[in-house]
Amino acid sequence: MMSDWFIWFIILWTIFLITIMFIGGYFMFRKFLKRLPKDDGKSILDWQDYYIEQALPLWGDHQKKLLNELVEPVPELFRDVAKGKIAGKISQLALEEDASSISEPHIIKGYILATPKRDHKFLIKKLNQKQIDLTPYKHLFDSTS
Repeated sequence: MMSDWFIWFIILWTIFLITIMFIGGYFMFRKFLKRLPKDDGKSILDWQDYYIEQALPLWGDHQKKLLNELVEPVPELFRDVAKGKIAGKISQLALEEDASSISEPHIIKGYILATPKRDHKFLIKKLNQKQIDLTPYKHLFDSTS
């Protein structure tokens, strides 16, 4: 007959594995939803990739460096995803304005719009560290969700 501690170990291990699978499934499902095509036939990630690809010639070394500095507070595991989302929004703004190059205001505006509201305190802290004046962008903090 099995000892009690071994049975408890198996029960706890089973609960742990099921919990981890649910957490992983949640994140996989979120990624799946972003890949689903919308009414226009393209998904959120398709549009993001399209904007980045179209605006790639507009990006200079200084702008890429600034973007990398702004995403430093994001944990390394999620940094590439955050960087892609922010770069997509910046590129979209630049293309909509028919800009000849991506400027710092495009980067700051895209950074604010692409960042979830719950992370705005970290965003503001990072922009203050970079000594960037936030007064022209105050209205964007109220309009994002």
